[in-house]
Amino acid sequence: IERATGTFTMALTSGSSGSIALILCVLTFSMMQLFKEQLSAGQLNTILGGFVGSWFFIFLLTAVGNLGTFLFGKGYQARIFPEILFCVLVSVVASATVHRVCATVCLIFSLIALYYINQLSQKTYGQIKPKELVAKTSKGRNK
Repeated sequence: IERATGTFTMALTSGSSGSIALILCVLTFSMMQLFKEQLSAGQLNTILGGFVGSWFFIFLLTAVGNLGTFLFGKGYQARIFPEILFCVLVSVVASATVHRVCATVCLIFSLIALYYINQLSQKTYGQIKPKELVAKTSKGRNK
């Protein structure tokens, strides 16, 4: 990554990254189902199950985002509705198949992870202003 010139070299292409994220998503869900009894055995284990569910959310969001980039081009961004909401709902339902508390913990950890993913994205790619805000500021400067 070269910040001075503003060019970024990604480690993987969108297709490769999306494929790996999808494989990790399937593996995470499979492990959650395989260790369902152990994850629902105690309080700390249910918290661990929710934490694993939040990793499922991260992998699923990465796969969906890379699929969008692959299909719609480099300027694609995942929006709150429908992409992020879909990923949160799927990960919460996947965690709920283990234990109800896992679903709640998964939601909390997923929202925390989403906050930090957003912060990392803004730091890496910069904050993009909406077109309306840019139009208003350019009108004010001409007067």
